[in-house]
Amino acid sequence: MEACCCNLEVDVNGEETFMVDKTVITHYSNKFARLFGKSGGATGKLKVIFHDFPGGAEGFELMLKFCYNNGTADISPSNLFLARCAAEYMEMKEPVADVSNLLELTEKSLHEINYWTWSDVLIALKQCQNLLVLDCSEMVEKCLDTIVGRLVLASEASPCPSTSSTDSSWIRFSCDSKSTESVKTSFTRLTWWFEDLLFFSPLLVAMLVKSMLARKMDHVLISKFLLYYQKAKFSTSTTEEKSKIIEMVIDMHYDMDLSCVPCKTLFGILRVTLGLNISKCSRNRLETMIGSQLDQATLDNLLVPSPYGISYLYDVNLVLRFLKAFLRRGNGSVTPIRMKKVASLIDLYTAEIAPDPCLKISKFLALATALPDSARDSYDEIYQAMDMYLEVHAQLSQEERVKICCVLNYEKLSPQACLHLSQNKKFPSKSAVQALISQQSKLKNLLHVTPSTSSYNDSPCSSNGAAQKVKKDKTSEQVVLYAGNFDLATDNEKLKAHLQGMQWRVMELEKFCRKMQVQMAKITKSKASGNSYAKSLPKLCS
Repeated sequence: MEACCCNLEVDVNGEETFMVDKTVITHYSNKFARLFGKSGGATGKLKVIFHDFPGGAEGFELMLKFCYNNGTADISPSNLFLARCAAEYMEMKEPVADVSNLLELTEKSLHEINYWTWSDVLIALKQCQNLLVLDCSEMVEKCLDTIVGRLVLASEASPCPSTSSTDSSWIRFSCDSKSTESVKTSFTRLTWWFEDLLFFSPLLVAMLVKSMLARKMDHVLISKFLLYYQKAKFSTSTTEEKSKIIEMVIDMHYDMDLSCVPCKTLFGILRVTLGLNISKCSRNRLETMIGSQLDQATLDNLLVPSPYGISYLYDVNLVLRFLKAFLRRGNGSVTPIRMKKVASLIDLYTAEIAPDPCLKISKFLALATALPDSARDSYDEIYQAMDMYLEVHAQLSQEERVKICCVLNYEKLSPQACLHLSQNKKFPSKSAVQALISQQSKLKNLLHVTPSTSSYNDSPCSSNGAAQKVKKDKTSEQVVLYAGNFDLATDNEKLKAHLQGMQWRVMELEKFCRKMQVQMAKITKSKASGNSYAKSLPKLCS
């Protein structure tokens, strides 16, 4: 370049200053053409200062080479995005004298991406990420689609049966060592690329996963990659960066088939978020995913410590949100089996947190009443939780105790639980009476079945017919099933003895009930305000 041609000084982002020929640059760049067109016939040296030139001095120098080489440049994967960004910034979009502009050169180079090596594609994406130009969506998506396409081909060439499983472990060890090595080799073939993509930013990973989902890649494999990425990046990330990473991991899992994401995995993600300030949207998505699989959770999964500033030992509000998500996700179509599993889990959880002295009655009742009555075959576990709660919260008023007892379905309490409740001083007297009445009613109903079952001892066919008929009566179902499982001719004596024992128990309960009536009558005489309750009590126990 001759000295007389260097009539323009260009400061690029404060990194370096270039002396260039204004005429040559203006010939290819519309940006410079407009700039100097406004300056009119200015003479002497001019100076242009760029503060945000993409790629800095390196990008500007690449653009200069194109201009001084008569519109030619060596475009490769290592400088493709650099050239593209420089061309767009300098508005080098129109051909000059039958010479392709710089933007066209980059597009031609991109068309040859199918011939690039795996390393070439990664180098291009790394440069793109360093330039912070992920908004070049067309070029970035082209590179990502190339990566996904090659991964799909690789997975099809080396299928691994374990990727279709939601088991937390991919490798199922075999007694045959050769078979085990074969599984390990298949596993390695499928995950060899995990390490290569760790330089991706969370935004680039999100774009990659979306492309994978569009290409129907195995969701289990994608989930494994996301968890591997999260774990690897956390070791060197700041708190803010960790929040962005885990938000991306949650949002990507939300778009997957949940049957491919184990409940254990979701609770693992939840544990990671406890110390991070993630967005409300991502947190809601995670809770919704967990709630939809709540029947697969364990008690340990639910024992999440309360957030800072909350007095409860465990995060009860979180579990209530899980329950809400479980019921909402089912849209009324949750199967009875799943509902019963969740009910059993919640009863265990309620019993676990009941001894917490800081647990408010409103939270306890919210847990106990969150599920419909049909979800429980037995109320024994919830009764035990109530017993512990009342033991710890002895300061509760009578009204509050009555509220708690209203949750119970006395018909679904076992005889042992009813007997325990009737003698439990922590519960209101009315609840004890209701328990006795319920138990007395059940035993009487069972005894009424005796004549109808004993008359069918002669014929097995008659016995089966009687069983089908009586089975419709829910109150006598236990006796019918007992008779159907054994030969009535041989076990008749045992059945009679069993029924006699039950009859004796009814008599004992009636005696206990009468004693309680007398005691309550004495109490009510000393309290004028209790007259109405004393009158109603004999009716309840009759």
